[in-house]
Parts: sequence; C-alpha cells; structure tokens
Amino acid sequence: MHDLLIKGGRVIDPETGRDEMADVAISGGRISAIGTDLGPARKVIDATGLVVAPGFIDLHAHGQSVPADRMQAFDGVTTALELEVGALPVGGWYEAQAKTARLLNYGTASAWIFARKAVMIGLELKAGEAPITVMGRGFDDPRWSTDAATELQAAEIVALTRKGIDEGGLGIGIPAGYAPGAGAKEMSLVCDLAAETDTPTYTHIAQMSNIDPKSSIEAYVTLIGLAGATGAHMHICHLNSTSLQDVERAAAVIARAQAQGLKITTEAYPYGTGSTVVSAGFFVDPAFSARTGTGYNAIELVASHRRLEGVDDLKAVRQADPSALVLWHFLDTEDNPRHRALLDVSVMYPGGAIASDAMPWSQADGTPYEGDEWPLGPDKTAHPRSSGTFTRFLRQWVRERDAIPLVEAIAKCTVIPARIVESCAPLFRRKGRLQPGCDADIVVFDLASSADRATFAEMNLPAEGMRHVIVNGQSVVADGVLDVSAAPGRPIRRGDA
Repeated sequence: MHDLLIKGGRVIDPETGRDEMADVAISGGRISAIGTDLGPARKVIDATGLVVAPGFIDLHAHGQSVPADRMQAFDGVTTALELEVGALPVGGWYEAQAKTARLLNYGTASAWIFARKAVMIGLELKAGEAPITVMGRGFDDPRWSTDAATELQAAEIVALTRKGIDEGGLGIGIPAGYAPGAGAKEMSLVCDLAAETDTPTYTHIAQMSNIDPKSSIEAYVTLIGLAGATGAHMHICHLNSTSLQDVERAAAVIARAQAQGLKITTEAYPYGTGSTVVSAGFFVDPAFSARTGTGYNAIELVASHRRLEGVDDLKAVRQADPSALVLWHFLDTEDNPRHRALLDVSVMYPGGAIASDAMPWSQADGTPYEGDEWPLGPDKTAHPRSSGTFTRFLRQWVRERDAIPLVEAIAKCTVIPARIVESCAPLFRRKGRLQPGCDADIVVFDLASSADRATFAEMNLPAEGMRHVIVNGQSVVADGVLDVSAAPGRPIRRGDA
C-alpha cells in the first residue's frame, strides 16, 4: 500500500531523459516506483493531461520565511536556498529557521561578506537575523566595503567563513560587488577554503559595467582566474543582471573557461529588472549612468513604487533607511527587442540554472513581513520574481515562444541546480530527479496554464498552473489550493546524505 499514487501524468525525469505517460508511487517520503499497475495507495492524484516533474530547486532565494515559501510553492519550488549572500552564524540561522513552519526545504551558505563586516568594523552578528537585513547594516562605516584587508584581517575573515561551513553552510556566499575593496589575495584565500572543503562559491561579481575599466568582463576574467588558480567551484549568480548589456561577451568568456575544464557554473532569472538594498555601493559610482546604460530613474523604491530623481535623492534614501529594497530596471524587455535578445543569452545559457533571486516580503512601511497572512495583501511587496520566476520561464520560453524544449527547461530548474550543490551535500543526488529512491519533491502542473501573475504594480499575486506541489511526500498545494497548515520543509546542511 503506497502512501500516494500520481496516476496518468506525463512523467519527466531530465537526468535519464524519461518522458512518458506513467504513474508515480510515493512511500515514506520517497518515490517508490514509476510505471503502470503499481498497486493501491491511500491517496490518488489524477494527473491526466498534466506534467509530473521533480520539484524545482532555487539556488538563490533571499525570502526564507513562511510567506516566501508559500509564494514560491505556487511557482513550483520545493527547495529554496540562500546561497549568494548566505548567513553567519550559520548554526544560529538554522536554529532560527527550525522554529518556523517552513513549507520548503531550505539551506544557506556561509556569508563571507558578514565575516568581513565582523572583522573589519566589529559588526555584531546576531543569530537568526535575516541576511538581507544584515546586508544593510554597517552602512555608516563603509570600511568593510571599500578597504583591503590586512593579512591578519584576511585570516580572521577566512576563519569565520570556515566556521560557517563547519556549522553546515552549503558553500560560501561571495557578493563581491558589495565589497569592491576586497583584494585578490583575500579572495584567493577564500577560494582556497572552498576548494579544500569541496564547497562551491556563489559569486556576485565584483563590478558591473558595460565599459572598461572595472567592467563586468574584467570581473568574470578575475573569477575565472580564481577558479584556475585555486581549483574552487565558482558559481556565477544572476548572469543577466551582472552582465547588463554586455552579456554576449560574458557568455562567450564563460563558455571558453568551461570548455577548458574549469569548475564554473551559472544561473539567471527571466527578468530585466534586478532588486537589492538601496545602500549597494555601485549606485553611488559617479559614472553610474555611463557604466550601466541606465539613469537613476531606472531605480524604483519597492515600498512606494517611486522612481529616484538623481544621485542626491538616492543618498537621502540611503541615509534614511540603508536596508530599503529597490528595483533596478537595467533592461527594457517589454519594448526593446535587442534587450529581450540579451536576456535570452543568459536565460538560455547551455547548462545554466534558473534561479529567482527572490527577495523577502515587505510591509507598506518597508519593514520585513514574516507573518501568517494568506493570501498576501496588496500592501505586501517584494519583486515579481519572488512569485513567478519558474512559471514565467515555462510560459514565455517553453509554451509561448517554443524557444527551449520542455525536458531541457525542467532540467534547468531541477537536476542542473542539484548538481551544483551535491558535492558538499550528497543528499542533493536524491533531489531534482524523478526516479525510484529519490525524495518525493514533486510538481504536477498544467503547462497550458502555468504562468506568472505578479507584476511590478501587483507583486502579491501567486503564480498559477501548479496543480499539486509535494515536499518530502506531503502536499503543500493540492488541486491548486494551499494547505496553510503544511510544514514539511527540512533543513539541508553540508555533509547531509
């Protein structure tokens, strides 16, 4: 007697290439059989006309809360990881998360940039504090961002980062673009640590610009050099937003490095608009407009939807609330065909993952929202990618444009991200796949109706089309309805098997 039987769906496993009509049986939180005539089950889901696939793995999810999990569940996500920034102390972060009713599997990297803040300006790191909040702290003493570390400081930064890995961190978060003062020697030591512990680095490149000097291409070449010099696995976060309008050259450079056998992987999200904290240092570069191709009116305050009027306006907002979230419309993908083509380069990069860079949910006053309200009210804001990254990818690139085959698209959301992390957590070899023995993280969706609904005006609209979302064998979305009492999400730490 199986616990659950998913009957008559189009079963897709991107690793083996399985794409056939079949049934999927689940017992004890794992897939027990795939085929026909599998026997009785306590519960049956009729998947006729629907796709049955592994649950999506999001490598880049900053939300890490119950409302964030709920929105991402409707986007097909079953595992949401905070890797680009990470957390510190890592043990305290996992302890805090264990006290919440997490729907999705979760995990974090060790936060190099928080180690830098602690060592260089003495910032107190509070157990369980939201990483995005910590990113905004220390604004009044920018030495952590602008200054090179001494040898002693670099050793202390590496030691704190190592402690995070020892406490279960799934690699090292390196948002280098927020600390441009970090030197090559420090970064080589951090990458040595990554190679020694066989954990990836998740890197926001050190600078973003369409032009030299300090162009995005220079940053990618530096990252590639670190991979070659240290043997570290360098994972490039959001290829789209950090490459800006030079993504074609960036993709070519990355592809050549990969062809030489270097451990380099990448990801992208299907939007031409990024999001970050207003205190991000690259916004105050005097040559911001020339280097990025956008003016300050491309920066929008999330809480009020107000566009900035210039650098003085930016500085005033930064002074008032350095943790305030902003949107940055770096590509015009609605009206500019050339910009849409540039986004395609990153989203369709061969072997690249889809990752949301989902932002935390905020209240009308800009403070974080981690409550239990469902559905989320219109006063709750984040970024549309926090609600509809994966369904947007399926809608636009698979169904509407037929730009990528469905099996390949599902691979970008499942097995490709799983392989990026599995060197440090073998448990991921059971995720992102639809095979007997694998974890029962499964989505059952209607490709014809799967779509993002969130917009920049209405960010709180959940995606549609995910008829059933199953995490560790338990339904969190059934017949398109959220189970508000469900909390089957489990922590994933380095070394978990």
